[in-house]
Amino acid sequence: MLKFGTDGVRGEFGTELTTTYVAALARAAAKVLQCKLVVIGRDTRESGPVLEQAIAQALIECGVEVHLMGVAPTPAIAHAAATGDLVAFAITASHNTYTDNGVKIFGNGGRKLSDDEQSRIEIELINAIATQNSGQSTQNSGQSVSQSQATFHPKYLAQYCATLIATAPKNALANLKIALDCANGAMSSVAPEVFVALGATVSTIHTTPNGKNINDECGATHPLSLSESVKNLKADLGIAFDGDGDRLIATDNDGLIVDGDHLLAISAREMKSTGALRNNKVVVTVMTNIGFHQAMQRAEIEVITTPVGDRAVLAAIEENDLALGGEQSGHIIYHDQATTGDGLLAAIRLAVFVASSSQTLSEIAGEAMTSFPQVLINVRIAKSTENIQQIFATEILQAQKILADNGRVLVRSSGTEPVVRVMVEAVQHEIAKSVATALADAIAARLG
Repeated sequence: MLKFGTDGVRGEFGTELTTTYVAALARAAAKVLQCKLVVIGRDTRESGPVLEQAIAQALIECGVEVHLMGVAPTPAIAHAAATGDLVAFAITASHNTYTDNGVKIFGNGGRKLSDDEQSRIEIELINAIATQNSGQSTQNSGQSVSQSQATFHPKYLAQYCATLIATAPKNALANLKIALDCANGAMSSVAPEVFVALGATVSTIHTTPNGKNINDECGATHPLSLSESVKNLKADLGIAFDGDGDRLIATDNDGLIVDGDHLLAISAREMKSTGALRNNKVVVTVMTNIGFHQAMQRAEIEVITTPVGDRAVLAAIEENDLALGGEQSGHIIYHDQATTGDGLLAAIRLAVFVASSSQTLSEIAGEAMTSFPQVLINVRIAKSTENIQQIFATEILQAQKILADNGRVLVRSSGTEPVVRVMVEAVQHEIAKSVATALADAIAARLG
């Protein structure tokens, strides 16, 4: 049975993630969270509508009123939960291929679920599936079934767009040329509309979803085509979203990648200068580049480091009463404006900063930080394991000795798929690649 990972549940549609499973998950969540009204949104995967129907029907059978957003970015779904003080379901597998899907659940107020809430939902889910497998019905439980139907409410997405447009002055981007890669995902119609409303000259790629092309050699995980578009168009910057729009990767005016570390460094410095960096701290994860830490030290900004996942980042932000945090992968959380990572909000803030600056994004990013060469290798294994660092403790120690104080090694299991991620940073790319490859080969030989 699928369990909550770093961000909801996720798996292959039809095998791991089935309509029966998501229906049971919806019932369990409705019971634990005491839902009265739930909003459901989804990304552009072909499996989205059938999962939406299964979740909606299960909730209706529990007496819950259901509002549908249709295709919508995850941060828009969270925004609906936050502004309406209700529970929301996002049907998405984020940056994964179309064959996968998943469910993210936002509690009342658009917040991430707590560990306790997730545990209680999992217990309810296990019990429900066990009862179902024993031949007993889990539907209705002897109670009358509501005859109401799920209804479509476009107002939630419209409110989200209006809120983001209001974060910037009118025509703030009038002199900016921007290239957008929407990953054939949930931002495909939303992001261009918002940037045009802010006055930007917008060019788009990968905005024609067909159910199967989401994240397919495009978007935040494959920004090469965006880089080419920026150079061909002579754009001021480019923005690539992932499939559900909760993260972004930028490219500068030369088509060079500006990752989440650089985006955070730019924001942290800018927010400190305006007094908006509450408590003079920023939250990042263990994947964050050494260069970021060095840059923050020079800027006299304190860094808090968490495990991977925007849920862990958000928890640290809330615990320390902070305004900014994020991940190298492009999850950026502006906590005074959103309850979760929002790729479009982060893109707008970056674009407004560039528009108001006398420098190009290339110059801005170069001043913000300098990255150490970093190599990341994903090793697919037979099944997930949580104690990967213990299993390969000797190999990891040997790798760190090679790097000494001029680099670092990070080996961790993915929270969303049976993959081990090997990350190595070093002063030279060749050294990082050599050390990472040796570690990856050792893991593949034993667990692949």
